Amino acid sequence: MSGPGDLPGQSGLKDRIVGLKPSRVGTLLGVQILAVGSSVPAQSIRNEDLATLGYDAQWIVQRTGILERRHAPPHVATSDLAVEAAERCLAKSGVRREEIDLVIVGTYTPDYLLPSTACLVQDRLGLTAPAMDLQAACASFVYALVTGMHFVLGGCHRRVLVIGADCNSRVVDPRDAQTFPLFGDGAGAVLLGPGDPDQGLLAYALGADGSGADLLFRKVGGTRYPFGPDASQNGSFYLKMEGRPVFKWAIRLQSQTIAEVLQAAKVKLEDIRLFIFHQANMRIIQSAVDSLGIDPARVFNNVDRYGNTSSASIPLALDEAVDEGRIRRGDLVLLSGFGAGLAWGTVLLRW
Repeated sequence: MSGPGDLPGQSGLKDRIVGLKPSRVGTLLGVQILAVGSSVPAQSIRNEDLATLGYDAQWIVQRTGILERRHAPPHVATSDLAVEAAERCLAKSGVRREEIDLVIVGTYTPDYLLPSTACLVQDRLGLTAPAMDLQAACASFVYALVTGMHFVLGGCHRRVLVIGADCNSRVVDPRDAQTFPLFGDGAGAVLLGPGDPDQGLLAYALGADGSGADLLFRKVGGTRYPFGPDASQNGSFYLKMEGRPVFKWAIRLQSQTIAEVLQAAKVKLEDIRLFIFHQANMRIIQSAVDSLGIDPARVFNNVDRYGNTSSASIPLALDEAVDEGRIRRGDLVLLSGFGAGLAWGTVLLRW
């Protein structure tokens, strides 16, 4: 049993494998994605640029598939990236701002502990709408997408803006050679609205397993360990990750949750037009592709250019895929995200 101050699951066993819990599966039809937009900082940080920190560029490529990532300058925060992604999404949609009636921002790197980043975004966009943050780490966007679709289908909201945004570079320790090169900053946004009866989520699977909380976490900043002048907190506000067990769990998790969604939707792998996995690590993506027998040509990847952008990962890739003409009306698209919590979400969407 965890004692006071312990994270659930702490055992000191770095290589333990977390068991897979089943997901909660459902269906959400009659809702559609009207438009997509994204934003990344202009500054590109190549692997070679990290040499001053003692990192080996080829090691990063071999272990992660990442060539570069984007880092926000000091004056740019999560809300700035979120606003820019939302602006681009709204411009593509042609929807008037007064029609937006709900804003959901998925992030684990908010501008402030309070107020919510969503309220800041709502104000800067000039919207009259309720706004809230949703935190499920790298699975935040999928959780927020499903939540937003529920609001649309509930009938009280017709234009829901869902954003995934994170400034990972602010919370990852530059001295952590195993973790720092993995992450980048970015944002992606989708606008939801009522759709045809066959549009929406043929099936979705959401899950969580708090026993793995200690595998990926930020210790200081909450009510358990508040920020303070105590020198012993030095560095504890940085993200910490046990890479090996997270890697093993992610590979097994993706195969399981995709199988759950396909079974619920009664759809075959070959019927899916495009797969967009959380862009965490190319080796994790490749393992899922190999184990499931997916045609690599139907998998969209951009992790080599942006690294792991956490909540922004899936909507950023989705925006690029739409712009490249990889998705058309009626196509089946599978989105799958996972992260700290441990939390995960996979959806099978008819565009």
